[in-house]
Amino acid sequence: MASLHFPQWAVSFVLFAQAVGSMDTFIAAVYEHAVILPNKTESLVSTEEALLLINKNIDILESAIKLAARQGAHIIVTPEDGIYGWIFTRETIYPYLEDIPDPEVNWIPCRDPRRFGYTPVQERLSCLAKENSIYIVANIGDKKPCNATDPHCPPDGRYQYNTNVVFDSKGRLTARYHKYNLFEPEIQFDFPKDSELVTFDTPFGKFGVFTCFDIFSYDPAVVVVKDAQVDSVLLPTAWYNTLPLLSAVPFHSAWARAMGVNVLAANTHNTGMHMTGSGIYSPEAVRVYHYDMETESGQLLLSELRSRPRQHATPAEVNWSAYARTVKPFSSGQADFPGKIYFDEFSFTKLTGSAGNYTVCQKDLCCHLTYKMSESRMDEVYVLGAFDGLHTVEGQYYLQICTLLKCQTTNSRTCGEPVGSAFTKFEEFSLSGTFRTKYVFPQIVLSGSQLALERYYEVSRDGRLRSRGGAPLPILVMALYGRVFERDPPRLGQGPGKLQ
Repeated sequence: MASLHFPQWAVSFVLFAQAVGSMDTFIAAVYEHAVILPNKTESLVSTEEALLLINKNIDILESAIKLAARQGAHIIVTPEDGIYGWIFTRETIYPYLEDIPDPEVNWIPCRDPRRFGYTPVQERLSCLAKENSIYIVANIGDKKPCNATDPHCPPDGRYQYNTNVVFDSKGRLTARYHKYNLFEPEIQFDFPKDSELVTFDTPFGKFGVFTCFDIFSYDPAVVVVKDAQVDSVLLPTAWYNTLPLLSAVPFHSAWARAMGVNVLAANTHNTGMHMTGSGIYSPEAVRVYHYDMETESGQLLLSELRSRPRQHATPAEVNWSAYARTVKPFSSGQADFPGKIYFDEFSFTKLTGSAGNYTVCQKDLCCHLTYKMSESRMDEVYVLGAFDGLHTVEGQYYLQICTLLKCQTTNSRTCGEPVGSAFTKFEEFSLSGTFRTKYVFPQIVLSGSQLALERYYEVSRDGRLRSRGGAPLPILVMALYGRVFERDPPRLGQGPGKLQ
């Protein structure tokens, strides 16, 4: 049974909005799904056995879809790998795949399920969309035959793609997207030859679609916003949180703010793999999110969003190095020391008082911090960190990061390790850096992995992440997370399990 997080006042608003036909706003839904996994993903099963597992998962998704529709949702996003799981070989995933046609064929599988062969999964999703008058975003697997005339055709004579599908409120296949930036463990899927810019229009705005790790790359994530001018992004994901800097909710919400669009992010839920963190985010604020490492239950989220946020006042464009380049580096009088976060070697400097000004530099990046604590605790240690370099584990991408974080213990060797609680409270803070990119994603995570509310901080036009006053904040980590896309290495050679 799906649980629900949705303010009751909004239900009356939804019914009123639908009655008068206003589409200036819409109700978005995402569902974080605790996927029922196959018993043995390295053993080949029959198509019938695969469909049995798929239907068990869709049964759960169906409850969430119907509940969302009853609450007035116009669109719902479900997670990546949400109908069968994620740990497969190329051979064992095959019974779970269907041939997904180009949406240009104008097809409603619920009405004509055999038009493109045996497609029970697409038929069921189509019928759920049609019968509940709701757009459904789901992640399934696509298979496409090929032969020796194609020099890139895999040895088994087929391409297999991690695929998002969208069915409109009449059950029509509206969009199909093949994931372009596969995560390294996804050996069961092929990399598409070319990136796909997938968008579709609705009465409540223009949507772009991509998947999970795609959000970390320029193409298609930035391209679909910058070139296609979408209003909202749909993000099925199977995101395992790598604390302290790369957790789903802080990063996805920061991305929505930085890119000026709504983001509807639906994550899988599996605490054993640190998978949790779904949300609905606008450029101005986090509308609703879910982070739960205590239970194995799914969660339905709903929120009202502006249909076309670009037509309203959005956060001003930020020059991320403007302030930092005017600052003379602060001298702390102590030596920097190295420490690792997610395999990247940062330069750290320790904060030694309840207030101060600090600078730490690495290569071209200098990070500046001004802060004031309510009190300095002897049992908690904080550091200011900088990283300017190429990340090379589970993907290769260039980063520039400034971060204030709490160390796991008072031993400096634990700085950068995950930590869940903090008692030190910051009354004032200002973090900035000499970034060489305009793609910087600010985030503040508090004790208990909670997000800081927007009323407590702001991003200035000259590139400072700074406090606004109000209640002191028990900060776990504060970061300016920069992506330098032009310094990413080229994609490597084509093939199953290979980066292009």
